[in-house]
Amino acid sequence: MRPDRAETSEAAAGFSELYSLIIAPIKTRLLLTGIELGVFDHLGERRSAEDLAEILGGSPERTRIFLDGLAAFDLVIKREGLYQNSVIATTFLVGDGPTYVGNFLTEQWRYIEPVCEDLTTHVVDGPPKGKRAEEPRSREDTGRWAAAVAEYQRAGVAEMVARAIGELPEFPSFRRMLDLGGGPGLISVAVVAAHPVMRGAVFDLPPVAEAAERFVREAGMEGRVEVVAGDFSQDAIGGEYDLILASASLYSCRGMLGPLMEKVRDALNPGGVFVSLHDGLTNERTKPTAMKLGWLPAELLGGEIAFDRGEIASSMRRAGFTSISSRTLSSPVGPMEMDVGRKPGEDIYPGSDNF
Repeated sequence: MRPDRAETSEAAAGFSELYSLIIAPIKTRLLLTGIELGVFDHLGERRSAEDLAEILGGSPERTRIFLDGLAAFDLVIKREGLYQNSVIATTFLVGDGPTYVGNFLTEQWRYIEPVCEDLTTHVVDGPPKGKRAEEPRSREDTGRWAAAVAEYQRAGVAEMVARAIGELPEFPSFRRMLDLGGGPGLISVAVVAAHPVMRGAVFDLPPVAEAAERFVREAGMEGRVEVVAGDFSQDAIGGEYDLILASASLYSCRGMLGPLMEKVRDALNPGGVFVSLHDGLTNERTKPTAMKLGWLPAELLGGEIAFDRGEIASSMRRAGFTSISSRTLSSPVGPMEMDVGRKPGEDIYPGSDNF
């Protein structure tokens, strides 16, 4: 029996989707090449391929083909033979723009590409000897990574987190904040800046803390946001905080969330608030798509890293946090679960075991 028209159309759509996956890496390479060459810096106004080729020192014909490729998926607009940045390119890909994310995208690709290039070997044999997800970073690598994350935070993420925290009913009463694994510190800067008197501390590993000091200073917030160097999974984190934030920083502690939650709880004032912002995988750890695929290279190198939805909230509950609430925030890299737990008004945990 011949398939009907609906079945044929559905099959064709499926084939088309598979083919789109094959050509998707071309988009990636066009984007990264555009960033590397600074193409978007020169397309604030309409420009011919010949003009751009002269600036880049390349072939007019190949430059035209390259620009046509960018126009094919709307990173640039072509009209009457001239090229100009799209709104997306203007917002995120112009090097001196306030929300430029070129280094962030490039840095993400630096860790994705090696695994993707030899995915078969990683699946069948595991990672090459000596290649694991937790390799130590050089000072240069750390500086580059911190700058990339700063772009990510600066391009709307810091404001998103600050807005969500500002909606907490306890927000007006906050006076001291701790940002665990705060990276370059721009989320702390945004949260503290949204409050009239609160002061904050960014706690991260020494090489990252060094970079964070620079970003906090550049933001003009060194008077209200301090930077503390240390490993929060092992070192003392202080106490008497009204707010503790952990944004995409608890992955290395996934196997020891219980003791960490107790440590956070004990560092809070009675009635203090712990906010966790992490992914939350669903559908037997296959969704959301962006989160699952984003973590895939790292998980092939070092095992499962991402959290299940509800995993952090459950750990909060076991540690004695109350009035726990959860909501989903939409971030540029996929949905993030914001879990909020409150320490009871009286400290009822004498002698609890901490790190």
